[in-house]
Amino acid sequence: MPTRTIADVVRGQRILTADCELSVRQASQRMAAERVGSVMIVSGDKLIGIFTERDALTRVLAAGRDPETTRLADVMTANPQTVAPDRPLGHAMHLMTEGGFRHVPVVVDGRPIGMVSARDALGSELIAFENELEQRESISERL
Repeated sequence: MPTRTIADVVRGQRILTADCELSVRQASQRMAAERVGSVMIVSGDKLIGIFTERDALTRVLAAGRDPETTRLADVMTANPQTVAPDRPLGHAMHLMTEGGFRHVPVVVDGRPIGMVSARDALGSELIAFENELEQRESISERL
């Protein structure tokens, strides 16, 4: 079981938030640009929901909804489970396993400060591997 704290995982993380009136297409474009699998939906500075790549697939595309006109408010998970930054990463992993989801917002007093994903359990090894793949792609593009 990972011994890192959630605060360790989200330290320095840039969070992606959006208003619930944003369209699914706009949110998906922002997620792609930031290379993340979820966006936290906020009202003011308070977390009210989460929208994930899985939601885009199951609640929008598979359901036949138009991503241009579908608002996040219509397809987000409202009031998602959250975790505090002082908890161990293993706690977040347990929540994800039990709940069948892959992203858990990290909040303090209802305000999002980060996101923990199932990928975070792999830690630095995955990051190093991804960096190596990006370098290889860059080299291949130059050749």
